[in-house]
Amino acid sequence: MTTCVFVQIRCKPGTTYRVADEITLKEIHSELYSTSGDYDLLMKLYIPEGEDVGMFINDQLLDIAGIERSLTTLTFKAF
Repeated sequence: MTTCVFVQIRCKPGTTYRVADEITLKEIHSELYSTSGDYDLLMKLYIPEGEDVGMFINDQLLDIAGIERSLTTLTFKAF
């Protein structure tokens, strides 16, 4: 079973659309939105079975230039 997580991403000023384009090219997300507030992007993704959540996000997402900070929310049950 895959793990569904939401990742909020804060980008350096002026880099949000470039970061979003790079995320899109990696094809790791289910959904990606621009947002208002403390974070610039909200991404929904499914971590493959057997993968370490933190390592997957570190290796697949946080190497993108322009990402300043992220906040990951794990999910348990959909209603």
